[in-house]
Amino acid sequence: MTQLKNDFLVPFGYGEIVQKKRVNGGCINECWRILLDSGKSYFLKLNNSAPTDFFVAESISLEALTEQELLRIPTVMLAGENFILMEDLGVGSPNSDYWTTLGEGLVSLHACERSNFGFLIDNYCGSTLQRNPTIKEGFEFFKEHRLMSLVSKAFDEQLLEKEDVKQIEFIASNLPNLIPAQSPVLIHGDLWSGNVHCDNKGNPCLVDPATYWGWAEAELAMTELFGSFNREFYESYESASNIEKDWRERSPLYNLYHLLNHLILFGPSYLGQIKSVTERFT
Repeated sequence: MTQLKNDFLVPFGYGEIVQKKRVNGGCINECWRILLDSGKSYFLKLNNSAPTDFFVAESISLEALTEQELLRIPTVMLAGENFILMEDLGVGSPNSDYWTTLGEGLVSLHACERSNFGFLIDNYCGSTLQRNPTIKEGFEFFKEHRLMSLVSKAFDEQLLEKEDVKQIEFIASNLPNLIPAQSPVLIHGDLWSGNVHCDNKGNPCLVDPATYWGWAEAELAMTELFGSFNREFYESYESASNIEKDWRERSPLYNLYHLLNHLILFGPSYLGQIKSVTERFT
């Protein structure tokens, strides 16, 4: 654990830390809730091993999410090479409209359309570099810069066998026959329950994004990968959007990206889930 010194933020024009509390939950960064001598509370993420653009990329991703106005996005105060300082959203219990607000807010986010897939910059999904070149064709984007880029990395790290690679290559090349054409929309990019925060007023907030312009169905698929969201969320989203009702049938295809990423980040315990997807669609 990094020693968080009380004068850590002084060189950046902020006061001294008079109170600090380690926040659990992250497996990549150290997270702290800090109180400065000014009386203001902030949320601080630290990672001395992070790439130099890691937190700047997070800052730009968070700023992009403010295109929608229904969900609270933490304001970034400062982003450096090994830290990001944000407003403290507080912690509360979900209010009665929490899941409905989250669904409607996500529809609002997905209403931010663009003519191309990709993003303003490359960023990170977890600690994995996420390439975001500007590409007109969504199938090409997902094939080359979501699936195959990670397949190559996983194979090089001896996490996949040649047969696994062939099966995923088949799926990636066959995407136009498996997934309907969709316009690129702004998505959070890593939307599982741990990246939706409940603020001190009981409202949902989006944190820790891997933002890009991609497929809305891919966003919804991620919400089911590690335990589904509340039923009210899906009802709210589906009633306020034009999402196809059978989107769940394609969720495993989109989630191949995140399973490959978790294979690279956390090891072979995710290989079984990957094989289940490839066996189903090949």
